[in-house]
Amino acid sequence: MSKEFYHTPVLYRESLDLLDIRPAGVYVDLTFGGGGHSRGILERLGAGGRLFAFDQDEEAAARTLDDPRFTFIRGNFRFMRSLLRQQGVREVDGVLADLGVSSRHFDSAERGFSFRADGPLDMRMNRSGRLTAGDVVNSYDAPALIRIFRDYGELGDAHKIAGRIVEARRFSPLQTTFELTETVRPLVPRSDESRWLSRLFQALRIEVNGEMDALERALEQSLKVLRPGGRLVVISYHSLEDRVVKRFFRAGEKDFYGRVVSAWDDFSRKAALPTEREIAENPRSRSAKLRYGIKKLGDGQSS
Repeated sequence: MSKEFYHTPVLYRESLDLLDIRPAGVYVDLTFGGGGHSRGILERLGAGGRLFAFDQDEEAAARTLDDPRFTFIRGNFRFMRSLLRQQGVREVDGVLADLGVSSRHFDSAERGFSFRADGPLDMRMNRSGRLTAGDVVNSYDAPALIRIFRDYGELGDAHKIAGRIVEARRFSPLQTTFELTETVRPLVPRSDESRWLSRLFQALRIEVNGEMDALERALEQSLKVLRPGGRLVVISYHSLEDRVVKRFFRAGEKDFYGRVVSAWDDFSRKAALPTEREIAENPRSRSAKLRYGIKKLGDGQSS
């Protein structure tokens, strides 16, 4: 098994420790990416263990691991439960989701994820998908653009951004990342340029890939496929994701009598953060937050 992978796993040891990997257990890596977390899980699994890894990107599919315990599933993790059933798996011991975009995506101009390099307005995680960032900026009406930049980018001047885009595309479609950044340049705060543009591109990426809906579906399905006592570990990278994850762990379910009870024996009350050393070694880990939950054993048992 090659030790080379392009994605430096964030909160690597902390996330694997929280999974509490059992040698003969069955685990799911919802975001294979460069395979860093998957390799770590396999190192802790015994000969009887199994790992299923999801990714919808063809580049990730080309980097699968040569290990009899490992199965790669090319697909969106929003369909986790049905895709696992196709593999004959109904219950698992742990699920790990690192929601960060791979460094390779940001560094590849042709994918259009970053404002730092000129490339086509694409931003598709799955390049067989139809919707691109170019489609969004050139075909969505102003109210739809305002919603995206306000809700997904948390940008206070969303209406001004939408207005400039709508005006610019009247003369010519916006086709590249640099054309987009130049269109909104008058609105970019000089003191916070990088953060502002990051939020703008984040908003478009979330819309193109349906990320918030996919996350909510994956969390719900994780609870259903986890065995009692199984663990869910999630690493998020922006406040929208973290709020969804935090709300999911804190929400209860109605029991037979209609009472709201927690589905978890234990879960994160406070997110774990990367250390100063990790941030220095990998600046992209700065915004990471890790949360976990341990599914209730039920029947009066406790973990």
